[in-house]
Amino acid sequence: MVSGVDMQFVTASISTTLVLLLLGIVLFSVLAARNLSVYVRENISFSLLLDDNLQHHDVLNLQHALAKEPFVKETEYISKEQALREYIDETGTDPQEFVDYNPLSASIEIKLRSDYANTDSLEYIKERIGRNAIVKDIVYQQELIDAVNRNIGRISLWLLGLAALLLLISFALINNTIKLTIYSKRFLIHTMKLVGASWGFIRRPFLWRNFWIGFLAAVMADGLLWGAAAWVVTCEPGLVQVVTPEVLLLVSGVLLVLGVLITTVCALLSINKYLRMKASTLYAV
Repeated sequence: MVSGVDMQFVTASISTTLVLLLLGIVLFSVLAARNLSVYVRENISFSLLLDDNLQHHDVLNLQHALAKEPFVKETEYISKEQALREYIDETGTDPQEFVDYNPLSASIEIKLRSDYANTDSLEYIKERIGRNAIVKDIVYQQELIDAVNRNIGRISLWLLGLAALLLLISFALINNTIKLTIYSKRFLIHTMKLVGASWGFIRRPFLWRNFWIGFLAAVMADGLLWGAAAWVVTCEPGLVQVVTPEVLLLVSGVLLVLGVLITTVCALLSINKYLRMKASTLYAV
């Protein structure tokens, strides 16, 4: 009968793990691309330049009104003094050396919700907020927002295509690995047929063996992905909003299902092939 854990089992498990790991990386990239899109969009600033004669309670009222808007994620008030300090830190020059006053305006920095970080929504938001008399001007990086939306959409399509292609390649590679392991047992399969074993009885140990190969390979691939994700988040804590447990759990589940399904289906196809063969044909393959 088919032996349990042997060198063929270990080799097939490692080969399948590497293939599933590569597939998992691409799947993770596809799912994380959406989180990355949300993260980037919600960190693009939308600045409201305020009237210089504005009182503090007017600023609080404006911030309170903005917080109720569905398109606003968070707001931050930047006073004229803070704006001046930030300008000096960034440029190394003090504009008050050339004029006798602080030429910078107080502002409210708005971070939008990702669903509203697009051209049409920004025009509506600009028109809506611009009606407020205390807002002198509205500044946002239109070209940056357009570039982010365009490039993320393009990258997502490429990743989806790559994932589909890699799924086919994964099936082919795992199928070849399993074919080789069952090929070496073709005479054993024929012998079992000669002694009257049913096809179901012959298939069962091969299917279970390859089920466990797929299961263990998926578990190892998932473990490597979780380890890599933990290392990435440790090195760059800001990516915790992109490399989320939800994405990792979904990828882990998909790999587990694919690992078991692909190895079992490939084993079934290969076994049926040799079950249908006549003894004379076994020497020719």
